Amino acid sequence: MRIYKILNNNAAVVLDGQQEKIVMGPGLAFQKSKNDIIPKAKIEKIFVMKEENEKFQQLLQMVPEEHVELAEEVISYAEGQLLSPLSNHIHIALTDHLSFAIERIQQGYQIHNKLLNEIKVLYKKEFEIGLWAIRKVKEKLGVSLPEDEAGHIALHIHTAKLDSSDMTVTLKHTTIIQELIRMIEDYFGLSLSEDSISYQRLLTHLRFALNRLEMDEEFHVMDSEMLSLIQEKYSFAYQCSKKIAAYLSKEYSMNFPESEVGYITLHIQRLNE
Repeated sequence: MRIYKILNNNAAVVLDGQQEKIVMGPGLAFQKSKNDIIPKAKIEKIFVMKEENEKFQQLLQMVPEEHVELAEEVISYAEGQLLSPLSNHIHIALTDHLSFAIERIQQGYQIHNKLLNEIKVLYKKEFEIGLWAIRKVKEKLGVSLPEDEAGHIALHIHTAKLDSSDMTVTLKHTTIIQELIRMIEDYFGLSLSEDSISYQRLLTHLRFALNRLEMDEEFHVMDSEMLSLIQEKYSFAYQCSKKIAAYLSKEYSMNFPESEVGYITLHIQRLNE
């Protein structure tokens, strides 16, 4: 492969036939010039991004090389932990995000993540990858990123999974779940323990319920006798569940079927107990 354009010491655009590709590897383009041949042994990653190709090229020229290397290391680690490839867009999104976060901390700014508690529960494996990433940043650059940033990285990793919703939908659902948890806490006048199994099961259930609504998928139907029993036996929790359903309908035009209100009631009742 011959170099068409050098992006930095570790990345270049090459022409493979008539197709432009971005290739990356340690020192791959160091002291090279246009039309020089890159040995295949030096190439670790090849990208063909089509419409995003130009954006990725610009990013690789703007962002410090050590930030690019860190982002690629995190992506490789994430794919190994998840045992699945991530979408190509993660190379743009995470590199850009991580570099900006590092620069903000170096300039004395704080990083906050108001959805951190929900992210820890809903995207546990991704959050662990985020924690690994901030440890790696500290190790390589001496920059201490807060736990909040591990949450941001977790969302980027989650939305890059090939079967996941995009970032907008993920943030929307996580925000909604946070609002619903606050409603339950206010309704019962208590603070929920984020470490409890019941809390984690509720968040997971709400996440899948919201995804079903978003994808217009069918919900599990509850037996009418069971639903009546729940309404009667757990009337206080049921009213809370109804309040949640009304809120979703009014604020987000998301309508839970009555059976789903019953299932949520059971989760709320376990929390109350």
